[in-house]
Amino acid sequence: MKDTLIKAALAIIATIAAAASSPSRAQETDGKALFLKNCAACHQATGKGIPGAFPALAGSKFAQGPGNEVASVLLKGRGGMPDFSDSLSDSDIATVLTFVRSSWGNKADGLNAEQVASLRTTLGVDPFGNSAMSNKH
Repeated sequence: MKDTLIKAALAIIATIAAAASSPSRAQETDGKALFLKNCAACHQATGKGIPGAFPALAGSKFAQGPGNEVASVLLKGRGGMPDFSDSLSDSDIATVLTFVRSSWGNKADGLNAEQVASLRTTLGVDPFGNSAMSNKH
């Protein structure tokens, strides 16, 4: 009886630990942290941007559009937005974009590091970490 209770308790603890550290929850947390560190100054923590200065990502058709187009902006920059190709890895870019594309009512599929790496090659952007001046932001 005692052994059964111990096994049951361990099974419950393992289940709770697995749920707390599930990849989707961890990625959401990491994506939010990356967004707050790299993007929120302009696009705001709410994703609403600053009208006339920085576009909203919340409800944005562009942010929810084709993943390669959104990732291209982070890899090459656009308008007044700098590129993040030297300061964010392919995994980081995929993680932050997955967060943006699924937050504030947005409902678009996430991206993975392989998709970003392939796009980086297609665009002719140096692989992450190859720049002499990496982490420029």
